Amino acid sequence: MKAGCLLADAFKEEIAMYLTAIFLIGLLASTIGAICGIGGGVIIKPAIDILGLTDVSSTSFLSSCTVLMMTAYTVLNSLHRKQEKKLEMRSVAPLALGAACGGLAGKVAFEAIKASLPFADKIGSYQAAVLGIVALATLLYSLNKEKIKTRKLRNPWTGIIFGMALGCMSSFLGIGGGPIDLVVLYYFFSMDTKTAAQNALFIIFVSQAFSISYTVLTSNVPHVSVWEVAVMSAGGILGGMAGRRINQHIDKRAVDKLFAIILLVIVLISIYNFFHFA
Repeated sequence: MKAGCLLADAFKEEIAMYLTAIFLIGLLASTIGAICGIGGGVIIKPAIDILGLTDVSSTSFLSSCTVLMMTAYTVLNSLHRKQEKKLEMRSVAPLALGAACGGLAGKVAFEAIKASLPFADKIGSYQAAVLGIVALATLLYSLNKEKIKTRKLRNPWTGIIFGMALGCMSSFLGIGGGPIDLVVLYYFFSMDTKTAAQNALFIIFVSQAFSISYTVLTSNVPHVSVWEVAVMSAGGILGGMAGRRINQHIDKRAVDKLFAIILLVIVLISIYNFFHFA
């Protein structure tokens, strides 16, 4: 009887530590995501993978829930406070629509590739490899963006096509968008750092809302508990609140530096995760 109580206490302690860990990951990632406009999924996914806290499918779903709650708070709060001027709807609405459609395609591709592999977690190595390449390319662009002449696309159909490509890749990687969206907004729409961050969060919000709705409606939700979703979502909202406040009090150079550091860390983690899952 005593041994059973000790085992029960140890199990409760382990669960508490696990929930604390994913909450802190969600909080930190969402804070940084709200500051830089990268959503947070690009941090959550590799961080949970490297700690081995959940399987690949559960990690992607929890990441999506966290990112949705963070972007929902940030975008809706900005609209409420009449900061719509930072949302260039003529440019980002087609991108958001395309990202939502592309996200569904990426989700289908993820499940198909996962089902074709003998070991389900093997797909984690592919995700890590692609994420590492994307993060490195984004870092190189960010460091040299002042020297690169940007463009100003106005055709909405072009925006939809770009959005579909962004959504497909982001959904497959389980990162919700972020760095890829920012590069597109920098280069193809000539947005400055803070404006791009605000618009990227809007794109991520729309695409994640569609993605999670599809997952729920098709009864394809992985084995995660309500507590896990609640804890990660709470971290997302609190991180969104903290990140938004910090973003208002720092200049774009500080945002650029933080963005570069995060990308470098993601590259290093992706290299580790690639060999870990391989």
